[in-house]
Amino acid sequence: MLLYLDLETTGLEESDRICAMGLILQEGERTQAYESYLKPERKVRTEAMAVHHITNEMLQDAPSFNESEIVKLLNLYNSEENILVAHNINFELSMLAKEGLLWKGGIIDTLKCARHLVEEIDRFSLQYLRYELGLYKHEKEQAKTLGLELQAHSALSDAFHVKLLHTYLNEMKNDDALMALSMEPVLIKKFAFGKYKDHYLEEIAMNDSGYLHWLLSQSIDEDLEYSIKHYL
Repeated sequence: MLLYLDLETTGLEESDRICAMGLILQEGERTQAYESYLKPERKVRTEAMAVHHITNEMLQDAPSFNESEIVKLLNLYNSEENILVAHNINFELSMLAKEGLLWKGGIIDTLKCARHLVEEIDRFSLQYLRYELGLYKHEKEQAKTLGLELQAHSALSDAFHVKLLHTYLNEMKNDDALMALSMEPVLIKKFAFGKYKDHYLEEIAMNDSGYLHWLLSQSIDEDLEYSIKHYL
C-alpha cells in the first residue's frame, strides 16, 4: 500500500508540533482520502497561520494527536510492507517522531527524487513542480473522484499533489528505484534563494567561500549541506 502524507505544523522551531494531517491511501485501484485538524501542545505561530491559514480558534475542538482517527489509521498501516510518500519526507518523519510515531515501512521522498530526475530546473517546491511539470492540467477531474477541494497548503490538497508528483516520477523510475534515490544525497548546482540566487555553487565556492562556510553553520537541508561540502 502507498500512503501519501502531508502535515501542517504550528511553526518550524524545535518546539513546534503538528496541527493538521492529510492522508491518501492507495491499494491497487482503491483510493481513500482523509484529513483532520489536530490539537497541538502549543499555539500556532502567526507566521505559520499566514501560510496554511489554520488559527488557534479552529483547533479548539480538534482531537489530540493520539486520539485522532487519522493517526489511528496511519498507525494501522505502519508496517514494513507499506510505503510512505511525502515531499521533503524527513520533515514529516521528524514531526511524527515528536509525537512518538516512528515509521516502519519504506519511504519515497518526492522532493529528493525530483531533484535527482527532473533536469533543467532548480526550484523544487511542491507548488512550483505542480505548475512546471503540468500536474495541474487534469487535477480537478482527479480531485473530484476523491471528493476533495484543491487549496494550496491544505494538508489533504498537498497530499494529493504529492500523489500526482509520484505518478509523474513513476514514469521514469519504479517505486524500488525511487526508494533508493530517496536515500541518496543530491548534488545541487545552483542556489534557489538568498543573495546568490541563480548563481552556481562552484562559482560561489571560488569567490565567496566564507558565505558557504557560514551557511554550513545554519540549519539547512541535507542536500544543500552535501553540495556545499562537495564544492568546498
